[in-house]
Amino acid sequence: MPTPPALTRRQVLRLSATLALAVAGGSTLAACGNDKSALTGNQTNVSDYDKIIAGGPVAEAAAVDGNAWAAKIKAAGTLKTGGSDAGPLFSMKDPSTGKITGFDAGLAQLLSRYITGKADGPIALSITTVDTRETLIQNGTVDTVFATYSITPARAKKVAFAGPYYRSGDAIMVKSDNTTITSVKDLDGKRIATQQGSTTADRIAKDAPGAKVSLFPDDAQCLAALKTGRVDAYVIDQGILISNASTDTTLKVVGEPFSDDYYGIGVTRDDPSAKEFVNAWLTAIEADGSWAKLWKATIGTVVAGDAPAPPKIGSVEGS
Repeated sequence: MPTPPALTRRQVLRLSATLALAVAGGSTLAACGNDKSALTGNQTNVSDYDKIIAGGPVAEAAAVDGNAWAAKIKAAGTLKTGGSDAGPLFSMKDPSTGKITGFDAGLAQLLSRYITGKADGPIALSITTVDTRETLIQNGTVDTVFATYSITPARAKKVAFAGPYYRSGDAIMVKSDNTTITSVKDLDGKRIATQQGSTTADRIAKDAPGAKVSLFPDDAQCLAALKTGRVDAYVIDQGILISNASTDTTLKVVGEPFSDDYYGIGVTRDDPSAKEFVNAWLTAIEADGSWAKLWKATIGTVVAGDAPAPPKIGSVEGS
């Protein structure tokens, strides 16, 4: 999906070529580094990852105590966050240790460290879907949602978005032996899977009006539809697709992203200080290099090149 600062077109093309080579050679895509989670296929460099969280900035006590939203989290001693535990590169649980790592997970842990001062950045994770994210924020089940959560004006009427913190976009995944779909123009007349409640279905309708779109509840069911041949392609945010392709050489991401999506951190609209505080934290981790280091230890283990510049905070409608 992206053309990101977080995933440049050049980087995406390089990744696609690498995936193609891996498929041709029958190998599993692997990154350089150490302490990978082999059981899950997650590419995160765990030793570097832990150092990044422990070395993240900590807010001044007065800044936390003077913010009702942050003070409540500090008193609880942990950040309640919504997200996934099955997304390679972004938020993945190692079944042997229970440890969750990834770019989104690491950001949540850095925010927890910023508020609580604890080196491990403790979080309490609630698994969310596209359909439940707003509800969990609105009813107070979670303090934040880090979940490749695209900022839209419609969603911003229900929750507040700090950020954006990452730029992505809609992209296409097909089976590795598919040679007929290489770009969005090839989707007309094809059977396409995407997730319910995502912004992607509207984009497909606009850019490939002849496509036959089937909506599925989650990523796993979209993948199953593609792998069993129920659909010809799976279209969703590129960050999600790259995560999938990094652990499955029977699949590949093709073509250029055909939209721009900006990920935000979902927080309550009821207390404006929540968004203000999270944006201040984002500014801090971008300035001290934590954001770039985390990118390098997670997404950057699969996508070649230097960490991109994060998008400007408040630059997207709804943020």
